[in-house]
Amino acid sequence: MRTITKMNPRDNVAVALRPLAAGEALSAEGLTLRSLRDVPQGHKIATAPIPIGTVVMKYGAPIGFAAEDIEIGEWVHTHNIRTTLAGEEEYEYKPELHPAEYPRRELTFDGYRRQNGKVGIRNDLFLVPTVGCVNGIAELIVAEYKAAYPDLGPFDNVTVLSHPYGCSQLGDDHRMTRSILIDAVNHPNAGGVLVFGLGCENNIVAEFRELLGDYDESRVKFLVAQEVGDEVEAGFALLEELREAALEDRREPVPLSELNVGLKCGGSDGFSGITANPLLGAFSDFLIAQGGSTILTEVPEMFGAEKMLMARAADEQVFEDIVWLINDFKQYFLSHGEVVYENPSPGNKAGGISTLEDKSLGCTQKAGTSAVVDVLKYGEKLRRKGLSLLQAPGNDLVASSALAAADCQLVLFTTGRGTPFGSFVPTVKVATNNQLFEKKGHWMDFNAGPLLERPMEDVLEEFIAYLIEVAGGRKTRNEQNQVRELAIFKTGVTL
Repeated sequence: MRTITKMNPRDNVAVALRPLAAGEALSAEGLTLRSLRDVPQGHKIATAPIPIGTVVMKYGAPIGFAAEDIEIGEWVHTHNIRTTLAGEEEYEYKPELHPAEYPRRELTFDGYRRQNGKVGIRNDLFLVPTVGCVNGIAELIVAEYKAAYPDLGPFDNVTVLSHPYGCSQLGDDHRMTRSILIDAVNHPNAGGVLVFGLGCENNIVAEFRELLGDYDESRVKFLVAQEVGDEVEAGFALLEELREAALEDRREPVPLSELNVGLKCGGSDGFSGITANPLLGAFSDFLIAQGGSTILTEVPEMFGAEKMLMARAADEQVFEDIVWLINDFKQYFLSHGEVVYENPSPGNKAGGISTLEDKSLGCTQKAGTSAVVDVLKYGEKLRRKGLSLLQAPGNDLVASSALAAADCQLVLFTTGRGTPFGSFVPTVKVATNNQLFEKKGHWMDFNAGPLLERPMEDVLEEFIAYLIEVAGGRKTRNEQNQVRELAIFKTGVTL
């Protein structure tokens, strides 16, 4: 096995593929050097002298500058490298597109066609509280249903989309809560939905219902707890109606072009940009070549790599939208007195990521090489086939929920540290390294670690086959573990 690897010929650092000992002689990819000290797995080692104040290069791009003179063979990390990022920037439209090419293949998955023409990969039953006050009662209603139907009837999963909001919120917070919940009600994975309110909240059920737009009345029911005697009995009766409506639902072959996939990473490490994220990038390009769609979010983790995304804008309007997306999120940080580069996390640093640029350049590889065709605001649904960017923070729960709300039927989630998390749609956890996959097999769904030794083409084919199985009903670890969650972005005042 190789001991170190350079991501780009322009780089002046390499990544340790295993722990390196002080004094160890290293030779790989035309490099010959000696480690000056112990270097942890996934961390960086200098392959050339890097004088103080000069740029440290990884992925063929700057990831910071040297805070001191760095010798060949020196460990390069937070102790001797600093970010170059600051506040808002001026950007210029300089398109540069080199999309990877994949042939069109007649691939299908077994999905559910909905009355509105959308396609789901699950027939799920959602209980959607309009206010956090009724979360507990919703769980009691679900318990009654599961007691009556241990096999869940025609449904794959039954999920209460619990959240603490829906009342005592103002302005954008109120609108964002309502928007995300409406998105969930209208999600193609939902075979039945019970919208459940208390009766005195500001996210009142009657107004919520008016904002839903066209919906299938046999598949969406409403309950206000204060308007009935026994809300558990009334709720169970409505779930019975939803069950009856879904009894004839069947999967049917659907072209891969109907698949919408969210791209997310969390608990990243030094291997994220080498294995799992490039795998997602290759899959994103492949799916788009089949006529499908992917969405990249985590805007703060685009900082430092945003110019690469801007160069891939399909046209000048999309470029302007990306500029707005980046600077709007930077202003969000600055308006709260926070620095825009307060990232990476302690876990990221322990895994070998030193600066936000380091993290972002690895993070954005999930989006492959395709053109960016659209930019979505938080709470908006997918509008165009291809690669879109979505306004949302880096927080795993909030960003994954935003991807699901945007009509992604599943979320691909890469991690080098591991997480049991799952959104309210199937969430495929992709391990960046073999050790994590072996240690946390009950959390992880797919192992990208073999990419250190095997060609991308081979691993990608296995990944495509696995995801077609997931789209056709194979349960992910988060589904098996009954971990399905919703988190909503909050920016303002709570009354």
